[in-house]
Amino acid sequence: MALRGAVRAARGRWARPLSSAVTPAGTGDTIFALSSGPGRCGVAVIRASGPGSRGALQSLTGTPEIPPPRVMALRHIRDPQSAETLDRGLVVWFPGPRSFTGEDCAELHVHGGPAVVSGVLQALGRVPGLRPAEPGEFTLRAFRRGKLDLAAAEGLRDLLAARTEAQRRQALRHMEGELGRLCRRWSRALTQALAHLEAFIDFGEDEDVEEEVLRQVAVTVRALERDIRAQLRDGRRGELLRAGVRAVIAGPPNVGKSSLFNLLCRRPAAIVSPMAGTTRDVLEVTLDIGGYPLVLSDTAGLRHATDPVEHEGVTRARARLSQADLVLAVLDVTSVSPTPVALGAALAALEPPPGVPCVLVLNKADLLGGHGRSPSVTCGATPVTLLSCHTGQGLPELLEVLTQQLVQLCGDPLSGSPSLTQSRHSRHLGACAAALARFGRGDSGDSGDIGDSGDIGDLAVAAEQLRLARRELGRITGQVGAEEVLEIIFRDFCVGK
Repeated sequence: MALRGAVRAARGRWARPLSSAVTPAGTGDTIFALSSGPGRCGVAVIRASGPGSRGALQSLTGTPEIPPPRVMALRHIRDPQSAETLDRGLVVWFPGPRSFTGEDCAELHVHGGPAVVSGVLQALGRVPGLRPAEPGEFTLRAFRRGKLDLAAAEGLRDLLAARTEAQRRQALRHMEGELGRLCRRWSRALTQALAHLEAFIDFGEDEDVEEEVLRQVAVTVRALERDIRAQLRDGRRGELLRAGVRAVIAGPPNVGKSSLFNLLCRRPAAIVSPMAGTTRDVLEVTLDIGGYPLVLSDTAGLRHATDPVEHEGVTRARARLSQADLVLAVLDVTSVSPTPVALGAALAALEPPPGVPCVLVLNKADLLGGHGRSPSVTCGATPVTLLSCHTGQGLPELLEVLTQQLVQLCGDPLSGSPSLTQSRHSRHLGACAAALARFGRGDSGDSGDIGDSGDIGDLAVAAEQLRLARRELGRITGQVGAEEVLEIIFRDFCVGK
């Protein structure tokens, strides 16, 4: 409570919108925050960034001497007003531009007790010219000073929020700038094509500029459009991995949907009862399945309900089913014929969304007894697993099938080109591809298939399409038009990053 109170009090004196809190590089004020996260811990890291960070370090250590750059030194940390010793810890000095933000930075590594952290934060708040950082402000300053692009900043945010191994791998690739490098490579090719096209427009009548230039520009544009459209055809893999695959447990009443939900959660998250129609609302939990995030929903049994409360539950179940990325269709194995035709009909009766992959779970396998039913049942291309939620029989097989489905939906985050993890990535790339598709069309907008002859119609219009395409690529990395997305990107960062 003392720590939160210290931060609130300091922020109340300095509160301002994030967009106005950070001024252009070189004129910003000095910010500070706890960067290691709240709560008791062995070591807490408090960071300051800006032109006053050197003076802050000198004030809190009580000496004009600071350690050599990037070398930890043991110091007594004191209140600059009362000279009271607050702690003894390690301090590090990062002179700009060789720091995370590109500015002068100082770090205090102190003991992680709330009283120690609160005391140091209050002491920093009393240093003239310092103020508490807003969420994401350190990273925003790093972006403004060219230490990372917008796509890399989004990767850093995703890395801080990653809950599974696959999410960590994908976020790390983005934080290290792979998507930004890919966009810059495309942008360089576009810039070169635009330069050649404009040279032909300006000097086309000179014998030094040949018609071959136009043909080469057309070939380059065609290749870029193919590459970008291939990147867009990734099935939203990056977005699914970042946000989690939405899986919905669906089926008739009393087939064990809530029991399956509890079994996968490994805790009694849903009420289980032999009475049909117990589940009335949608329950949701996020799980780690084979290193992939699964946002699992338990829903009401699908049937024609006369009770108004159950009817509302069925309506919500169908609404959630329509938004699913994966469906776990649960049936009672003792009341359905194990033939592909019967299973297919039972699955179709649940009305899963078209094109959404399904896993058919035949529950209550422990009730088969000695009937000798074969476990090798099939339902076309839909995976089928036999399960007993009561005994746990078949759970390893179900988890293996789920992992396979998640791999197909999300892909391998370490292979291929970097995925598009944000809807804005897809939007800007789509606009870029559309501009490239319009390249070579006349003012009438007629089809403009560019032949090997290099006939690309109105050259001035074609050049403008290349400029539009390049501008859309720049918006992904923040080279152009970044201001309108800064608040959206950085508002979800934690304070201290």
